[in-house]
Parts: sequence; C-alpha cells; structure tokens
Amino acid sequence: MPQAAERKALQKGLQKLDENMVTLAELSELAIRKAIDSLTRLDGEVAREVFTIDQEVYGLQLEIEHTCVDLIALHAPVARDLRTITTSLKITTDLDRIGRYAKDLGELTLQFSPSSRGAEPELARIREMADRTIQMVDTAIDAFVKHDAESVRNIIQVDDVVDRMHDENFNELVRRMTEGSLKIETGARYILVNRYLERIADHAVNIGMRVVYMVTGDWLPRERAADRAKRISK
Repeated sequence: MPQAAERKALQKGLQKLDENMVTLAELSELAIRKAIDSLTRLDGEVAREVFTIDQEVYGLQLEIEHTCVDLIALHAPVARDLRTITTSLKITTDLDRIGRYAKDLGELTLQFSPSSRGAEPELARIREMADRTIQMVDTAIDAFVKHDAESVRNIIQVDDVVDRMHDENFNELVRRMTEGSLKIETGARYILVNRYLERIADHAVNIGMRVVYMVTGDWLPRERAADRAKRISK
C-alpha cells in the first residue's frame, strides 16, 4: 500500500477509535451518575438502567480492544499514534471498571430497605463524596477527549481529598454502628458505597495520568499523600 494511502487508512482507524472512546467515556459517566441518583432516591428503576448501560460499556470495550489490535497489527504506528492506541487500550479498562462499580452501586440500591431512608447524615456525606468523584471522572474524561494534559496534572492531589472523605465516612459509619444509632446492615452497605466511590476516583486518576502520557510521553510521579506531605514539608 502506498505511504499516503497507508497514512490515510491509519488516520481513519484512529478517528473511529477516538469516536468509540468518546462514546465509551460518556456511557461510563452516565452509569455512575445514574447509580448515584438511584442510590440517593432509592429508585430501583434507575438502578436497573445502570445494569443495561454496563452491558453497553462492556460490548463497546471489546470493540475498541479489537480496533486497537488491528491498528497495531496492520499499520505499525509509532510515536504519538502508538501512544494514543496503547493508552486507549488501558483507559478502556478503567472506564469498564467505573461502569462495573456503577453496577455494584445499583445492586446495593436494590438491597437497601425502605427504612434506610432515615440515614440522611450518611447519605449527605456519601453524596458529597460522590459529587467530588464524579467531578474527577468528568475532568479526566474531558482531558482525554480534548487531549489536554494540563487539566489533569493535579488530579492526584484532588484524589487526596476523596481519600480523606473516604476515611472520615468510614470512621463515622463504624462509630454509629458501634453505638447502635445506625443499623449494622445499613451501615455495612454504606461502607461498600464509600469504598466503591473511592475506587472510582482511583480509576479517574489512572485515566488522568494516562492522558498526560498520551499527550506528552511523560508519566506523572505517583506518590502516597503521606509521602508527598513529608517531601513538601522538608
């Protein structure tokens, strides 16, 4: 195949990959938003919508993986094109996991009893953490779509806030369960919600770091918050 035609075929494949990645990102984001909405209102119908979206995410992930393998095998891309393809492969896993955690949240929604509506303090804190987490996912996905490395260079520090909220929520839930002011069953489910949100935020960090690599070829250093605090204080 002539070089010009080869380049044109590669660009066409990359365009298809980009379009599917945008769709996958939008579906994953929609899944987590609906999952939080279903949990907040204990709406089983919305929770079941999340299950359908999760299946769509999985199907599109498989299609994207097939596209990436074909692009590498048929066109031997190099430099930025190769980084785009390999990064997309990695990011599909993160987006799929976000969709899976959204499904897990939907399943928890169906397990909560009507009496769980009385746990407003827990729900308020979870909602605040969810808003922060969704904002991280929004930022990471937008950075990927726009190939904007600068917007996610501080995403690890943003994740520190979510991690602190996770720890505070966990400690408060355990305290209330221990003193008997929160049912063990309800508290245990909120602990799972708390954990799923923390993991979703971690996947947003992964996406952000991979966007930086895709655009610049450099990896952001990933430090534990405690280690970073020690280094800064020196």
